[in-house]
Amino acid sequence: MSHERLNRKSNRNIKLALVANPSHLEAVDPVVQGKTRAEQFYLGDVQGKKVMSILLHGDAAFAGQGVVYETFHLSELPDYSTHGTVHIVVNNQIGFTTDPREARSSPYCTDVARVVNAPIFHVNADDPEAVVHVSKVAAEWRAKFGKDVVIDLVCYRRNGHNEIDEPMFTQPLMYTKIRSTTPAVHKYAKKLIAENVVTEEYVKQLWEKYDNILTEAYKNTEKEVKMYNRDWLDSPWHGFFGTRSEHKCDPTGVDEDTLCHISTKFSTPPPDPFKIHPGLKRILKSRLEMVQNRQLDWALAEALAFGSLLKEGIHVRLSGQDVERGTFSHRHHVLHHQTMDKSTYRPLCHLYPDQAPYTVCNSSLSEYGVLGFELGFSMTNPNALVMWEAQFGDFNNTAQCIIDQFICSGQAKWVRQSGLVLLLPHGMEGMGPEHSSARPERFLQLCAVDSDEFPVIDEYFPLKQLHDINMIVANCSTPANMFHILRRQIALPFRKPLVVFTPKSLLRHPQCKSSFDELLPGTEFRRLIPDETEPITTNPSGVKRIILCTGKVYYELKKERQQRGLDGTVAIVRVEQLCPFPFDLLRDELSKYPDADLLWTQEEHKNQGYWSYVQPLIQSTLRHLNMESKKFNYAGRAVSASPATGNKHIHKKEIEKLFADSFSGL
Repeated sequence: MSHERLNRKSNRNIKLALVANPSHLEAVDPVVQGKTRAEQFYLGDVQGKKVMSILLHGDAAFAGQGVVYETFHLSELPDYSTHGTVHIVVNNQIGFTTDPREARSSPYCTDVARVVNAPIFHVNADDPEAVVHVSKVAAEWRAKFGKDVVIDLVCYRRNGHNEIDEPMFTQPLMYTKIRSTTPAVHKYAKKLIAENVVTEEYVKQLWEKYDNILTEAYKNTEKEVKMYNRDWLDSPWHGFFGTRSEHKCDPTGVDEDTLCHISTKFSTPPPDPFKIHPGLKRILKSRLEMVQNRQLDWALAEALAFGSLLKEGIHVRLSGQDVERGTFSHRHHVLHHQTMDKSTYRPLCHLYPDQAPYTVCNSSLSEYGVLGFELGFSMTNPNALVMWEAQFGDFNNTAQCIIDQFICSGQAKWVRQSGLVLLLPHGMEGMGPEHSSARPERFLQLCAVDSDEFPVIDEYFPLKQLHDINMIVANCSTPANMFHILRRQIALPFRKPLVVFTPKSLLRHPQCKSSFDELLPGTEFRRLIPDETEPITTNPSGVKRIILCTGKVYYELKKERQQRGLDGTVAIVRVEQLCPFPFDLLRDELSKYPDADLLWTQEEHKNQGYWSYVQPLIQSTLRHLNMESKKFNYAGRAVSASPATGNKHIHKKEIEKLFADSFSGL
């Protein structure tokens, strides 16, 4: 929530924002930092003089939660710094029931802050004047040096961890002493009376006034109160929702002149005397040849999506490990001078004189902290495309807390929208258990989808689905679809998180190319791609089997179908948007081939991937079409505890079985 009030000392309004925080201690730290950085960015506050963050911590969590360390290490990185944060640790000298001697190895709970040489002030919380003095010094430090500072409020918890907790069970000596100790407020009142600062009558009146406030607030809880969603938002996005129709998504196609301009600029070496690597010259040359042929691969589609948004005044930010070059050396959004240190050229920053800023930044080797940071950044301004890319898709599980507690449930819990995009490289390519799977089954399990009911479909259905879902999950198989889904994030009249399982081998696959025609005005993201090859389109009655799939396995199935001479017998249909599920398009597709049997094929293991999610959804569609008797089976790897085998020979055998099961009986 946010609140604005007059600062009487400066006679200027000050805005206070409280970021929604789950019960997962310290998880909100990087989210606050990302929001602070974004506020500074959009205000042009390059020195952090207008916006600052204050983080409140508990002693046990500050010492024990690794995300605290990750957040500190972001504090002085160029694209993540907020120019200093004031950390206030409420040091109760206990963690629920755990004694500090059992909870940390360092002398102080604040020692983690020493990794960035932050000054740490240990102050007796029973001395209010000392606390005020230290707070002023900390604020002055932050203002002058633009670095983090920590206040350690050494205090105690007068009662248990909650209303029914009995602390004497586990800390009898400590709580015997606490219960014989005069509360700080009474100590301070007595001191002020002794110094003739206030009278006993004044203190009594103050207590009565405070008691009346609490009594009145308690009575108000029994009244019916109208709630406004905007009151709970830390960034209300003024003017965003009022000017947009919930029933209309802006077009995502772009005119050819813009496509040619951006792709040519992106594919042209930087001006002399900037010296780039010879290998990059070859890459840029091949890109330019694609442009001349009106074709695009994955890297070029991504650049066109970014560049066209930048032209429209939309800030684009891409963050993650090695994103500047790209894990698979496909992106190259930052070119490095080969004979001059720290001299770089960023092609997408030089497209148009009046374009929006483009931020692409390699992050620290962190997922939890960095993803939380980007989430906070994305919540500040709806007119920005903010993306986090995992180095490999399976690394997202290190940031699972941010995904579970904020991304998939933030709107349901806190009416908090975010258009954050997660790019997760995924694909079973024989590389072993690590770096193969982005764990799509986990994301799909988090989607709030009713698989038992076939929905009511009307002209607004595709957009209404997106409005009602908690997050979008997609596995694009063409560069054009990747282009459109990224642009759609901004075109939508609301904001939803987007999870995209991105390819690895398809980045350079000769068949994984799109035409400029697929990006022009009138084109859009295709939630499901039918089989558009001949003779499927000319003779649908000859189709004996429909294979439903998603992602790169399509290209492998297509090649195998051709080798088996089944081009007119098997229709391969790609589900590009998994959530929300394209019921309407699947219904239409199944209706084309009423006599064909049905198969879901995936390269992932049966207990992983998409099968558990799509099976009941497809069954609902079959029931709606009165096709419950239609043969519907699974083809793919068997169940496994590991995402992939580490043995190349076994991997090859699994692929052979996948093909055999997919085309058996034909």
